Amino acid sequence: MVFFNDLLEADNFTLAVSRLAKDFRDRYELPPIHQLGIVVPDVEAAAAELEAKGIGPFFIASGSPVFWNERRHLGQFKGKMGIAYHKGFEVELLEPGVGSNFYKACVDQDCRMVVQHLGFLVKDVDGWAARLEKDGYPTWIRGTLKAFPNTTEFAYMDTVAEAGIVIEFICWKLMGIPIKVPQAVFHAIGHVEKAIGIRCLPL
Repeated sequence: MVFFNDLLEADNFTLAVSRLAKDFRDRYELPPIHQLGIVVPDVEAAAAELEAKGIGPFFIASGSPVFWNERRHLGQFKGKMGIAYHKGFEVELLEPGVGSNFYKACVDQDCRMVVQHLGFLVKDVDGWAARLEKDGYPTWIRGTLKAFPNTTEFAYMDTVAEAGIVIEFICWKLMGIPIKVPQAVFHAIGHVEKAIGIRCLPL
């Protein structure tokens, strides 16, 4: 299990992150690591802790994906997430939520921040998922988030046994066109949330 604070306390944060699942990433020629997906008991408390260390501010939101297919079974999930950037990496905080044990199973009993998955920005989520599936790594969860005019397609792959961590493929789309959301956007919304005293926006 990888803990986020261990990465923060490393002599070189970027180097420490680059070592995560390196052999697996090299084998499949995955894009650069974009996101560290971190499971926490309480997103707002974790965000406050990291903001005190100079990370963020976090954009925090709650809601449900419009599509959630887990182990080939359609379901519903409701949760809360926080997003900020640190040294070029997206830091995504995720609560256990309701409707699935996917995040809940990674909650640390000592409330430490667990790095559950690595996220990679791609233009074709299903194409990348298929590449891993043919080698025996099934899609764990295929989902879609919508916040008009934005859509986020994502696929979590069951790679823990080989890579030591879940691999996620992500595609942000604006009006159907793949984009990379600038870091400043999330931090700007985080500043606004803090300024108006609303720490979590419903989506």
